[in-house]
Amino acid sequence: MSVRTILAIAALSTATLAVLAAFAFQQHAADRPIELQAGTSLPQPRPLPDFALLDQHGRPFTRATLSGRWTLLFAGFTHCPDICPATLATLAGVDARLQAVGIDVHTVFITVDPERDDPDTLNAYVSHFSPRLIGATGELPEIDTLMAGLGLVYIKVPGGGGSYTMDHSAALALVDPRGRVTAYFRPPLSPDVLAADLAALAGLHP
Repeated sequence: MSVRTILAIAALSTATLAVLAAFAFQQHAADRPIELQAGTSLPQPRPLPDFALLDQHGRPFTRATLSGRWTLLFAGFTHCPDICPATLATLAGVDARLQAVGIDVHTVFITVDPERDDPDTLNAYVSHFSPRLIGATGELPEIDTLMAGLGLVYIKVPGGGGSYTMDHSAALALVDPRGRVTAYFRPPLSPDVLAADLAALAGLHP
C-alpha cells in the first residue's frame, strides 16, 4: 500500500468521524431546528413542479424519481472548464463520507446544455467522478421547468465561429423525500462541512 493511499484512507477516516460527530449532536438535539454550517434552509420548503427528463442511462427522470429520497442537485454542462468538474469532485467526496456512515443522499448533475449533453455523453462524464452520480438531460423546456422550480439560473453565451458556453448557478439545491426544495449550498464548498450538514438533515428526517 502506497503512502498516498494510506494518507487518503486516514483523511477519509477523519472526515467520517467528523460526520458522525455532527450526526450524533443533531440526534441529541432533535427537538431543535437544524442550523446548517454551509447552507441556508428555506423557512418553508418549496414543492417542485412536474418535469420529464432522462437519466444518463436513458431512463425516465421525473419528480417521482425524487420521491422517498434526499437528493442534492447541481446544474452545469460537460464542456464546463472549471466549476463543474471541481464541484462534482467535491460531491463525490461528500458522497463517500456519507456512505461511510450509512447515510444515502443521491447526487444529480442536471445539464443546461442538452444540445451537446445526451445520455451517453453524460454517462461518460459523471462516471469519471463516481459511479453513484446521476446525470439528467432532456428537452430544453423540461430542463427550464426544473431549473425554475429549483431557483437556479443559466444563460447561453455565444462565442466566435459558432461556439458557445453556458453561464450557470454554482449553488446546490437540496430536495427532501417529498420532492420539496429545502436548502441551498453555495461555494466555496468543504466536503467535510457539507457532509456534516447533509448527515444532520437526512439523518434526522429520513
